[in-house]
Amino acid sequence: MRYSPESLEAFVHTVECGSFSAAARMLRKSQSSISTAVANLETDLGFALFSRDARLPALTENGQRALAQVREILAASAQLDDLAVRLTGEVEPRLSLAISDFWQADYHASLLQRFAGRYPDIEFECMVAEDADVIDLLQAGRAHLGVIRVQPDYPPGIITSRLQVKAEMALFLHQDHPLSQQDRVTESDLNSVRQLCLNTWIEKERVQPGSVWSAPSYWLLLEMAEQGFGWSILPRWMPQQFGHNVLKELPVTGWPQRISVDVAWSGRKPPGPAGRWMIDQLMAQRAG
Repeated sequence: MRYSPESLEAFVHTVECGSFSAAARMLRKSQSSISTAVANLETDLGFALFSRDARLPALTENGQRALAQVREILAASAQLDDLAVRLTGEVEPRLSLAISDFWQADYHASLLQRFAGRYPDIEFECMVAEDADVIDLLQAGRAHLGVIRVQPDYPPGIITSRLQVKAEMALFLHQDHPLSQQDRVTESDLNSVRQLCLNTWIEKERVQPGSVWSAPSYWLLLEMAEQGFGWSILPRWMPQQFGHNVLKELPVTGWPQRISVDVAWSGRKPPGPAGRWMIDQLMAQRAG
């Protein structure tokens, strides 16, 4: 392939991010290097990918046709990298996993017990992160794997597989609050009580102005709810297993909800055999 992987990635990231500068931030490179990479790809292809008449780069007709092919090339490259990792069998010395608080502790403990038995000499790190934070950790190479709620879309270079286990989320409020005594709670009822929201560091959740408190983890939200500061969306297993029997699950229409979960990793730096083993174990895991 005469087209450099860097140029192909720069092209796809520019499309996904909407500008050369945004793509540069995502790839942690200078804007000039991204612009040059795309220009070099245009030279190699012999046609313009973007129309630069507007303030932001817009795909030309040829660019739109090329985009699908470039994505296929990058996906095939990631599959080849994955095959190479599996066939060489050289175990990585270190593995880092970023997981959400909604991931049930029982699943995690069982996985780590099997991992310790199979790879006793690997340095292992587990981090807690949510949504956009997980993606950022993977892109930065800070984490090798991430367990994350399914996102509407993923940046180029992030590979995902759907897990069989789903997470159950519900609304909880202190049992002494008058709202906890009702047989049915409506959305308007909730609006009269302070909401405790999840916030990530990388991308703050947009909430309506008002009586809203936030925290970066479900564990902190659990503690705040138990102290009577408001209602919160929490993983159902968390109050049941680690709560102090002071929260009540609110009977709201549409709740509890089950959310789908992905395991994610970077196609640019695919995990080694130990990471692949963990991916396979996660994908095979079923609800107990």
